This record gives sequence, C-alpha cells and structure tokens, in this order.
Amino acid sequence: MKKIVVAIDGHSSCGKSTMAKSLASYAGYKYVDTGAMYRAVALAATKAGLLDTQEIDLQKLENLLPTLNIDFTVTPQGQHTTLNAEDVESQIRTLQIGSAASRVSAIPFVREQLVSLQQAMGRAKGIVMDGRDIGTVVFPDAELKVFVTATPEVRAQRRYDELQAKGTPMPYDDVLRDVLDRDYRDTHRDVSPLRQASDALLLDNSNLTREQQSSLLQSWFDAKVK
Repeated sequence: MKKIVVAIDGHSSCGKSTMAKSLASYAGYKYVDTGAMYRAVALAATKAGLLDTQEIDLQKLENLLPTLNIDFTVTPQGQHTTLNAEDVESQIRTLQIGSAASRVSAIPFVREQLVSLQQAMGRAKGIVMDGRDIGTVVFPDAELKVFVTATPEVRAQRRYDELQAKGTPMPYDDVLRDVLDRDYRDTHRDVSPLRQASDALLLDNSNLTREQQSSLLQSWFDAKVK
C-alpha cells in the first residue's frame, strides 16, 4: 500500500491535532503538529521579552531562531513538544502562547524557516501534518488535503472547556474574543494566510462526535491509499 502525505488545515480550536493524531495512529504514520512548532517559537520569544510590546523586535527574533531546536518526543501521556531538549508541552498550550503564536507565525522569516523544516520531515511521506498552510504552502501536492472548521461559538466552548479541565479557567467571552481575533489574523496575514485549498475536502465538525469525524477521515484516507 502506497504511502501518502495527509495535510490537515483549518481554524483554531477545531480539534485538528486530535484528529491528526488519531489518523496517524490508524495509518501507522508519523504525526507532526506544526502549530506546536510555532507555539514553541512564541514561547521562546516570550521568555526573551520580545513580545512584551505591540511591536516585535524582528532583529532579535531572527537572531533567536537559529538557537531553537524544536522536536517531538513520545511520552506515556502521548506526543510532547520539546524546545532545546526541554518538554514544553504544558507551557505552549496556554491561551497567551496561542495568541503569541498567531503573531509570530505572520512573520515571513519565521514561516520560511519552519516550513523548510516541515518539508524535510515529510519528504519520505507516510506523514500526517496539521496547521494553517500545509495543503496550500508546505505540501501543495499532498495526496489528501482536509480543511477543518466549526462555528466560532462551538470552538470557543471547546477551548473554554479545555482550559477549565486544565485548571486555568478564563471567561467564555474572553475565549470567544481570542478565537475571533486569531481567525482574523490567520486569514488576513500577508504571508500564507489561512484558506481552503481548491482540492481540499471540507470537514465541518460543529455537530460531529470524535468518532464520527474519525470514521469520515479514515474513509477518505482509505480511498486515497487504495
């Protein structure tokens, strides 16, 4: 059975990572969370004090990038993101770092470096990658492209519930505002804006269970590899 590249793009808080991990496990493929990579850059930039003001110090950020080693490791709790060999999974999943990631991901030299790394990871195929521009920029020739969406209110509720479960609650209205702000930034940035590729299959999971969306993805995958 041939190996393919699966590109999953879509809005924030759509559960892209969850479905990508599930499909990778089903297919026996490697999973790459590109959003986590941008979050890791955002975390490093935040710790360096580069995002404290409205204007990002681009020169310092560009100097910082070559010092960052972003990778993934398998733990008993699942795949975690590492930054310079430190497990930063819990640190990069906050609302603050998510918003910061949306800011740094709009910077051309950040995207250029991470896209190059992502393309190297998928060169041998047999990979499931999720993000904002996988099917349009990173792997425009991917055999299976999926664009995931849901209503902003549904996505905000999911994010709100997730933060509650992690013990870092925030008011629902603040979470919804952040979702809408990220949507605007992601779709209006100059470099690689979020958009559905012309050959991507649309998956609106506003009213789907995880089991239903997994079944749908698996059927699309099986059709492509066979």
